Formats: sequence, C-alpha cells, structure tokens
Amino acid sequence: MVYSKAALRFLTLVLFSMGSGSFAQEESMPAKVVETVNKPNIIYILTDDLGYGDIGAFFQNQRKETDDRSEPNALTPHLDKMASEGAMLTNHYTAAPVCAPSRSSVLLGVSQGHANVRDSQFDKALADNNTLGNIMQRAGYKTAAIGKWGLQGSSKWSEDGDSWPAHPNNRGFDYYYGYMRHRDGHEHYPVEGVYRGKKEVYENKNEVSKGLDKCYTGDLWTAVAKKWIVEQVKDKKESEPFFMYLAFDTPHAVLELATQAYPEGGGLNGGLQWVGKPGNMINTASGEVDSFIHPDYANVTYDHDKDPSSPEVAWPDVYKRYASSTRRIDNEVGDLLQLLKDLQIDENTLVVFNSDNGPSMESYLEEEYAADFFNSFGPFDGIKRDVLEGGERTPLIARWPTKIPADQVIESPSIAYDWLPTFTEAAGYTAPVNSDGVSLLPILTGNGKQQESLIYVEYNQSGKTPEYEEFAPNNRGRLRKQMQMMREGDIVGLRYNIQSADDDFEFYNVVEDTHQTLNLATLPNMEALQVQMKERVLQVRMPDTNAARPYDNAVVPAVSLHNPNSGLKWSAFKNNTPWLPKVDGLTPVASGKSGTPNLAQIKEKGDIFLFEGFIKVPTEGSYTFSLKSSNNAFVRIHEASAIDADYGYIVDSIKEGTMNLKAGYHPIRIYSKKNAGATNTLDIQWSGPSIKKGPIPESAFYSIN
Repeated sequence: MVYSKAALRFLTLVLFSMGSGSFAQEESMPAKVVETVNKPNIIYILTDDLGYGDIGAFFQNQRKETDDRSEPNALTPHLDKMASEGAMLTNHYTAAPVCAPSRSSVLLGVSQGHANVRDSQFDKALADNNTLGNIMQRAGYKTAAIGKWGLQGSSKWSEDGDSWPAHPNNRGFDYYYGYMRHRDGHEHYPVEGVYRGKKEVYENKNEVSKGLDKCYTGDLWTAVAKKWIVEQVKDKKESEPFFMYLAFDTPHAVLELATQAYPEGGGLNGGLQWVGKPGNMINTASGEVDSFIHPDYANVTYDHDKDPSSPEVAWPDVYKRYASSTRRIDNEVGDLLQLLKDLQIDENTLVVFNSDNGPSMESYLEEEYAADFFNSFGPFDGIKRDVLEGGERTPLIARWPTKIPADQVIESPSIAYDWLPTFTEAAGYTAPVNSDGVSLLPILTGNGKQQESLIYVEYNQSGKTPEYEEFAPNNRGRLRKQMQMMREGDIVGLRYNIQSADDDFEFYNVVEDTHQTLNLATLPNMEALQVQMKERVLQVRMPDTNAARPYDNAVVPAVSLHNPNSGLKWSAFKNNTPWLPKVDGLTPVASGKSGTPNLAQIKEKGDIFLFEGFIKVPTEGSYTFSLKSSNNAFVRIHEASAIDADYGYIVDSIKEGTMNLKAGYHPIRIYSKKNAGATNTLDIQWSGPSIKKGPIPESAFYSIN
C-alpha cells in the first residue's frame, strides 16, 4: 500500500510539475521572505569525502550501541552537540557524487542538469553567474571563501593569479585563502608535501605558501577562518554581516595526520590560533608532521575474525588515521562554534555543516583503505561516484539558536543546491530566478509552508560499485557509466549504465528499503510510473556538449491540456532584489491576460513581470528560442532553463537556447525585471522544423484557468 500511494502521488504531481508554474504550486508555496532587522551571519562548512555514516549522531553512535566488537566505531562529540542544538537533515543529498560538480552546484545553486561543471571536470571555470559569493555580497554581506576551490579555470600559472578567470575573488568572495587547484587538495601539508608533493596556497591572488611549514591544512583553514571572523566582528558595521564558505580538503584519501593534539579550549583564546610568523604561522605548526593519532584510537582493538574466543587485534594504521582525521574535523568545528559564543554572535549566526559527496575507498598510502571498516556509507549502499544512496546521502547539520529549534530530526528530502535560496531568504531576499533549489527556512524554523525540493542527479564514471558484503547483492560490483537519480516522496528512480532515454528506471522506497534491495519496477502496474519518470528527467535539464548524455537528443514530452485558452497569464510584482527573482512566494500587485509576452501594456504596473502558460509546438523536432530585451529576463520551458539573460546580461543582446520538443503543449515561464531608464522591450522569437526564425505568434501561446 505504501508503494502504490507513493506512485499515485508521483503521477498526480508530475502532470503539471514545477515547470507548469503556479498551476502546480498552489499547495506548496514557500514562506514569505524573512524580515530581519539584523541579518544573520552565515557559515557553510563543506568537508571532502566525509560519509553519512562517519558522524556519530547519524550512524556511529548507533553502531557503538550494538556493542559488536567486530564493528569498529569512531566518534564526533562536537558535531553531535551541534546536532543536539539544531537540526539534522537525514534525507539530504549532494548534487553529484564527486567533488567538482558537487561544489559547482552548491556555489551556483543549480542542479547538475544546469551546472556548467559536470562529471569529473576538475579545475574548470565556475560559470560567471549568480554564486553564493556574489548573491551574499549584493545582499550586504562581507564574504570569504577558505580552503579547497578547484573551480578556477585555466591552470596556467601567473605571479598574481590573474590567469584564473573563476578565482574566488572573481566569483563574489571579498577574501580568499586556500588551495586553488583541485589536485593541491590531495595533500594536507603544502610545504612538506609528505605524500603528494609541495603545493601552493593563495591569499586572494598572492601565493603565500612560503613560511607555512608544518601547517596541516585542516588546522590552517580553521585558524584563518577564526582570524577572519574576529576581524569582521571587530570592524563590523551593524548592517554588514558576514558569509563564509569554509571548504575543507579533509578527510580526503591522503589521510595525513596533524602534528599534535588539538590545542585545549577553543574559541577566542583557545584552540587553533593564527600566529602569523613564518615557520610558525599557526599554533600547531610544530612537532612532527603527519604523526598525531587521536588517543581514543591509538591502542584500540577489534574482533577482526568475528570470533569472540580469539584475541582481538589492533586497528590497521590506515583506519586509525581516518578516525583521527574525522575527529580533527570535529574539533575544528567545535572550535569555530566556541568562537561564535565568545564573540557573542552565536545566537544570530546560521552554521551549516555538510559533505561534498559520499565516502571514498581511496588511499594514497601503501596500506589500502576500505569504506566498510566503519561503514562510512551508513545504512545505505554505494560510495563516492555512485548515485546510490550511499554516494548521494550526506550528513547535514544546521544550527541557528534563535531560529532553528534544538534537537530536530528533519526527514523530508532536500539537496545541496537548496542552500543558495535558503541563505538568500535568511538575508531578506528572494532567490534568483535561475536557482533550481528552494529555501529550507520554513522546515528549519517551523515558520511557513515548505516547498518541495527537486532531487535530481546525473553523473558519468567508468568504475564499479564496491562488492562490500553490507551492500545488497544487486548493488555489488555495479557498472556505473552514465547514471541518473531522481527522488519523489519516498521513491527513488535510479538508472545505471544508461544506453538511451528509453532505459527503464529501477524504483526503490528508500525510507523502508535503505539498501535499495527491492526494485518496485518489477511489480505489476508500474508502467505509468516508468513513463512519467522518463518524461520528467528530460524536463528538468539542459544538455551540455562537454558532458554528453545518451538522452541528450531525446525529445522533451509535452503535457496534456483540457480546453486551454489562448494567450498567457501575466503577473506584476513589486520587489527590491538586486537580481531577477523567483516569484513563487511573492504576491502580485496586478495580473491579467496577454496574447504574447509584451511589456508595453503592463510596464507601469510593477518591477518584476511573469508571463506563464504553455507554448504549442506544431511539429516534433529541434527548436531554438532567442530573446532580445532591454531588461534582465529569463525563460523556463518545463523546469529547464532555456534562456538565461539575467546575471551579466548585456541589454539588447541576443540570448538563445535550443531544445528538442515533442509536438504539443509545453509549460513556459518568461520573467522580466525592469531596468532603470530602459524602454521595457521583450522580443522572443523561435525557429524550428518548417519555421523560419521570427516572432512567436499569438496562436502559439495558451493558458488554463
């Protein structure tokens, strides 16, 4: 019965799914923009390859409680405390199961169906568009990115770093300190380069690794973060909060250790501190490089052969290293949280802790590492590079003492690109129109109706899922290649080794079946669900020639309409956002009908305009839509971002988007933001089979009551 209800719900929702605009969203409107006198400080902490199962409160504590000596466990007391003081999101997904695409989706606020960095495109330039950095800058925040970047663009070296078009300073961050290149993040000692060689560290666009002797990067990034936060508070203006993107490169596979025990205390006067002297830049830059095993793990043993009558053996060194690394992250987060309390900004600071993807089985040491020693994937199957739950489900903790009630466990699905809309709303604004995410503030704070997240992932990798005995037999040694995942309610649709758009999805109820053992697609009467899932995954994305998919050339299905009316609906809004916003949660000040998307008759009625309805495609084939506007504008067809003429748009230039469309009706939304002094023109044209490029006629636009 659970399965049939979920399937029925999916079928009902999909017919006019999000791309159909307000027709499908009346029941899930988001909360109004948060009105804040004092905007919160925001810190987003992202770890590297930390699994859902690596955090005590998510999995390791339960593992310990079983008292099974053959199942080793590692603890995270500070993160557990953070979770008890805020919210755990236990159904939170990463946008991609490997770091570069995952981080690009976080920073851009879009899914892998729209991000410009996909698959394993390491060091590719992050798109010059709305980012967490420039959105928060325009919302009145001082911004910093600290730690691993890997999205800078050209790898050509220049003395001042200007050869990198997507340097953090060029993507909205006032301050940057960290590893620029992806490969540099594979070594946790930039000067000594114990296992991967010497690396470069940049402060803004200056290389500053000289003098960073014995600086373990987890400690280094934390000390720099603390120093920067203190500077912001000391010099803070009442109207200028801060936003920090703190991206650790630990516990990634090099598995290096710190030089010594974590300094006592924490916060303003304890814990890690920036010293600033060459050769002694931080207060742990002494002792022996790559040496400190946490005492909880130094002499620990386990029942290696699952025979209580035989003597236990010591943990292999590689697992002592991993547990010490995750415990170090735990200490570093605890140190930062204590700093917020010491500076008396704790209550008005939103801190989010997360990981970029599932756990890895990589090791740069001679000793091999396996993710099943601690079951870092938690109660799921799959690891990093899998779109199974173990590769996609990440540990998410959110803490904001005055807004997020303590000791919450939030089970509704969410995804990494939801954080840009969430932080935007916390800053008092509506999210940019190109964002694929939704604000999570309603469910975090209990204030307002939560809009459903779009949980969609696509990824390509040539390896296989490990053959761990904890995994269901159907998931062991699975050939990956082209993969796709979408979740709706409790049901996950999954495809591995995709050959074409016609390949069937596997369906799993991941609430009742966390290991994805029972493929519901094999049950009777699932044909309709197959059709709807295959259609929807084509409606939420735009192809990218640099990350080709076997379904790129498939035609996007139309929707069925009953007695449509000619013309489009329009709505006008008053809004002061510095970008073209989503309008789903805004109340229109005027509305009406229009034969075509024409601003002439409504330009005095508001600042933001939305035309919505359907475009009737006469013949199946490839259609190119072009837009020329005196205003910033944006076009969605279904949920696909067909034309983006918002961020950096040059007035009256032509922007185009091409889609393969089935004959019939397709949901369309056309947004426009009034620019000061503009003539308020909006010219949308198309070309396609038997259609020469020209204005879209009034006879092609429809709406429903």
